[in-house]
Parts: sequence; structure tokens; C-alpha cells
Amino acid sequence: MPRTSSDVSPSVKIKYAKPVYQYVVNNFLTVILVPIMANVIYKLLISSPDDILDIWKSFRFDSVQILCSLFAVVFVSTIYFMWKPRSVYLVDYACYKPPAVCRVPFSTFMEHSRLILSSEPKSVEFQMRILERSGLGEETCLPPAIHYIPPTPNMEAARKEAEIVIFSAMESLFEKTGLKPRDIDILIVNCSLFSPTPSLSAMVINKYKMRGNIKSFNLSGMGCSAGLISIDLARDLLQVHHNSNAIVVSTEIITPNYYKGKERSMLLPNCLFRMGGAAILLSNRKADGRRAKYRLLHVVRTHKGADDMAYRCVYEEEDPQGKSGISLSKDLMRIAGDALKSNITTVGPLVLPASEQLLFVLTLIARKVFSPNLRPYIPDFKQAFEHFCIHAGGRAVINELQKNLDLSAEHVEASRMTLHRFGNTSSSSLWYELSYIEAKGRMRKGDRIWQIAFGSGFKCNSAVWKCNKTIKTPADGPWFDCIEKYPVHIPDVVKL
Repeated sequence: MPRTSSDVSPSVKIKYAKPVYQYVVNNFLTVILVPIMANVIYKLLISSPDDILDIWKSFRFDSVQILCSLFAVVFVSTIYFMWKPRSVYLVDYACYKPPAVCRVPFSTFMEHSRLILSSEPKSVEFQMRILERSGLGEETCLPPAIHYIPPTPNMEAARKEAEIVIFSAMESLFEKTGLKPRDIDILIVNCSLFSPTPSLSAMVINKYKMRGNIKSFNLSGMGCSAGLISIDLARDLLQVHHNSNAIVVSTEIITPNYYKGKERSMLLPNCLFRMGGAAILLSNRKADGRRAKYRLLHVVRTHKGADDMAYRCVYEEEDPQGKSGISLSKDLMRIAGDALKSNITTVGPLVLPASEQLLFVLTLIARKVFSPNLRPYIPDFKQAFEHFCIHAGGRAVINELQKNLDLSAEHVEASRMTLHRFGNTSSSSLWYELSYIEAKGRMRKGDRIWQIAFGSGFKCNSAVWKCNKTIKTPADGPWFDCIEKYPVHIPDVVKL
């Protein structure tokens, strides 16, 4: 017997009703105008030539009306082009790939840990449990100074690491783009925890003998989200300076921040942070727009207050009965969740289709008017973006965002594989993830990418890019010699 409408479950009805709702709302003008135009065309077809002529004569135009209309069109067009922001293009970028001699397999890391913390067996065990659940692989790298026993995290070694990472990324970018150092108009270097004098931006300018009138900035103390803060600063500068380009260098120097004590929350970065850096070329020149990989659509910055404990103690142990599990701090996730919600509220109206915006607004009104306990509606960002680059700060961070944004395994694949292959490279991790998507041959013309970064403070920053052209699988870059074996299965716990 055929099923009646009463036999269809509510979930099935919703499943089929939502696509219809999305089509109608997202194509509202089309849905309204098509019947109207069809009716007009039908009326014209059945009308005689004399009727059509009479209709035309009924419209009376004089010279004053025509001149006023032309003036209005010219005036509005002038205002629009004067206030329209300049397009900012991402011409190309380069990621630093550490040499194999800097590789730190699990066995090496734990052997060094036992030797350095020989009097603190509990701290050694804590680091082992973190590493087992970290999501990192066997090929992540630490700078040469950390390979010594004991490590030598002094200023000279930190400078050497900065030179290796930054100069290597810059050289790769110059080779890719054909750009000469003296052609650079704006230079921004961000490194959160290593802020020497002379600054890192001064180091780059002196190395490459850049122009004396270059506009240079050195950002520090802004955490892992500083990379997108630098992009936002570059965008603002490119709105002011016509026909200019900007290089953004994002990195974190590991050497001076290696911790040799026994406080567990301070030992955590030793397990997660690894060498890395990226150099990005931005431009507002129309000529560069033709060869650029991406165009910047939006940058959104949100900041939620957090006490020191919330962003310093990232992990907490779950062993009231002697269990050995470790989880992401509930305080941190609460604050990160608030920052993400604020970011979503800002990003949503800029990128989401009308159907998702309407549902989001209606839910927001219902929460304000009827019940604050009503579950907030999380928009379906998969309708707005083809690719997601979530800061590879740790497995738990990626898991939470995948869950909250209802993303598939493929959507977070770039983040998980970057964490596995390179570890947490701080502000540069987003560029390793973008490079992974390109290396997989998944980037097509018109695709939109959402980069999401978290940082201390507590910050959640976003950047939205649109792909200018289908990108061929690159023959170089950080993934070129290992992309064939990815994605790999990452177990929940790797027993050491």
C-alpha cells in the first residue's frame, strides 16, 4: 500500500522541507520575478502591435527627466566607487619546512625528557600522556638548541632560529613571486613570545637591504591568532596606500620559550609547539589581481576577557579516582566558545545565504523575547564555505570546532594532518593547512575559505578568502614529498 502523509516521520518531512525552504529564501527575487516576467511576456504575445504602441506612447519622457536621471546615475556611481574599499589580493605565500635533522620522534622526545627531568618522574609521565593524546606525528621538528642535553635556550640560539625560519620563508616567497626586496612597500612580522631588540622586522630589513621608506611593523604578545591580526593590519594599510604590496611574516620562535621546570601547565607547550613560519604577499595592485591566488573578502576580530588561569592552564587531568586521562580545560573551552559565538555573529551576515541568516535571526529574537534557555541556532557554514582552516592548536580544539560547527571529517582534515605532520606552529598553522588543501588538488576557482584562529587574551579571529583561479597541485612547498601518504589514521591514544 502507498504510504500516506501521516506515515512519514517528522524528521523525514524536515529533511525534505529544509532544501525547499533554502531554495525559496536564497532565490527569493528569482521566485518572485520569474512569474511576473512570464506574465508580462504572455501579455505582450497576445497583444496586437497597436496595443503595444499605445503602451509605449503612454510613457512620456522630456529632456529634464532624462538629464536628472543621468545625473543621479553618475552621482551614485561616483559615490560608490569613491567609498568602495580597494581589493586586497593574496598573490602567493610560502611555508618554512624544517630539515630532517630537526625531527623529534616520540622516542627521542621522551628520552630527552627523562634525562632533563630525571628528578621529576611525575612531570615526565605527564608529558608522555600529553604526547600520547596530542595528535602529533613522528616528523615534527624542534630547533637545534632544544636538541642539546640540557637545552640551550639563549638569545643567540633564538636569533639563529628566527633567521633560519624567517629568511627561508622569505627566500621561497621571492622565488615564487619574482618579487625583489626593494619592491616591498609594507612589512609586518608577528612573533608572540620572542620580541628582541633590534626587532625581527628590523632584522629582515637589514638582511635584504630594503628601502629606507618601507613601512614596517613588529607585533608581539598576541598569541596564535596574531597571523590574522597581521592580515587585518596589512588590509587597513593597503586601503590607505595606493598601488602597494605588503609582506606578512607569521612565526613563533620556540628556542627561548622552552621550559625546564616542573609546573605542568608550563610543560604543555614543550609537547605541542614546533618549528614553523610563513611569508605571505598581499597586494592591492590590479595587475597582481590577475595572477593572485586569492582575494580577501573579510577579516573579523573578536576578543573575550579571560583570567590568567583560563588561557594558561590549557589542559586539566581527569583522575579523581586515579584515571590517567587528560582533557581540555573547561574554563578555556567556555571562553573560547564565547569568542567563537561572537565571531560567528559577525561573520554570519557577511557570508551566509539568506536562508541561514533568517533562521539565525529568528532564533536570536526567540531567545530574547521568549526563553533565554532556548538552544541557539548554529548556522550551516558548509553552505558558505568549501574549505575550513582551523588553527591546529591541539586535537581537542579541532574536535570542539568540528562538533560545534557540524563539520565533516574532510572539512577538518587539513587541520588534523597539519597538527600531525608539523605540530602546533602557532600563527603560521593556517598557512600549512591552506597549503595542504592545495597539495591535495582540491582548490577550485570560486571556492571560499574560512580561516579561524584562537589566541591568548582570549581572541578568536577569522579571515575569509575567495579563490581567484583553480590551483594546480604545487611541485614544491611543505607537503610536496609527503602528501601522497596523507590523510593518515590518527589513533585517540598512541602508546609510548
